[in-house]
Amino acid sequence: MSRIRVALAQLAPVLMDREATLAKVHSAMREAAGQGAQLVAFGEALVPGYPFWSERTDGARFNSSVQKAMHALYQQQAIDVAGGQLAATCALARELGLAVYLGCMERATDRSHHSLYASLVYIDAQGEIGSVHRKLQPTYDERLNWAPGDGHGLRVHDLAGFRVGGLNCWENWMPLPRAALYGQGENLHVAVWPGSVRNTADITRYLALEGRSYVLSVSAVMRQQWLPDELPLTAAMKAEQEDWLCDGGSCIAAPDGSWLLEPQQGCEGVFVADLDLNRVYEERQNFDPAGHYSRPDVTRLVVNRERQSTVRFSDTDPTD
Repeated sequence: MSRIRVALAQLAPVLMDREATLAKVHSAMREAAGQGAQLVAFGEALVPGYPFWSERTDGARFNSSVQKAMHALYQQQAIDVAGGQLAATCALARELGLAVYLGCMERATDRSHHSLYASLVYIDAQGEIGSVHRKLQPTYDERLNWAPGDGHGLRVHDLAGFRVGGLNCWENWMPLPRAALYGQGENLHVAVWPGSVRNTADITRYLALEGRSYVLSVSAVMRQQWLPDELPLTAAMKAEQEDWLCDGGSCIAAPDGSWLLEPQQGCEGVFVADLDLNRVYEERQNFDPAGHYSRPDVTRLVVNRERQSTVRFSDTDPTD
C-alpha cells in the first residue's frame, strides 16, 4: 500500500515582507525535503502574514489614515500569483521533488489587482501550480482586509496514491466545501490556520473522524516582540501587552481520529510524519462520507467552480 512522508512547517512570517518570508518558506522546504518529505504545508496567509492589527488597533474605524496606510502596505507585499511571484518557489519545488501547500495573500489580477484574497496555493512536485483556492468567506475582522473568494480552487490532487485537498481556517467548519472535497475522493486533508491551539486541538480530530482521512493542521506563530518596529501600527499592537499573537498548534490526526502529531505550541519548526494509505481503507470499511454511507438519491451538492469576475469581454476584429 502507498505510504507518504509529510511535513508541517510552523513558521513566523517576516510580517509585511514578502521576499523575506518567502526566503523562510524556501528554507523550510529544503529542511522538509532533507527529512524525506514528499509534501510540506504552511499556515494561512503566511506570506506576508496575517492581519493581526485589525482586531487589536480599532481596524473598523472608517477612513482611518493609519489603517489605510497599513492596508496599502499589505497590498504591496501580497503575492501576484498570475504575475509569477511564486516562480522561485515553484522552481524549488521541482528541484526538490516536493509538493507544497502555501497560504498567502493573493493580489489577483483577474479581480482588479487591488483586492486581497486569503489563498491556499498547491504546487506539485514538478513545480506546477495545481490550484489556487481563495478563501470563500473571510472570518469576522478579516473582512476589513480580505475579499470573499470563489469555488474555483475546490480541487483535490493526486500525490503518491493519496488524494490531497485543503481549506483555509474556518472554511474547515463549513460542511459543504468539505463535502465538495470528499466527493472528489479526498483522503488527505490540509487545514491551514493563522495559528492557535484553540482552533486546531478539536477540529483536526473531528475532521479525521468525519472524512476517515488523514488531517494535517498547520499554523503559523507570531510573538509581539517579532513585530517589525517600522510598521505603522506596531506601537499600537505592542500596547496590547500580549506576548503571543498566535501560538501555533500544528498537528496531524489519523483516519480514526488518533494523534500522529499532537499540537505543537509556542515554537517554530518543521514536523514530519509517515502516513499509510491502508489506514484510510481500514476506516472507510464502516464509514465513507461520499461513498457507501451517502444517499445521492436524497441529498446532493452542486458546486460552482467557475472563477468569478465582474466583466467578460467579447471583442471583434475591426477589420472583419
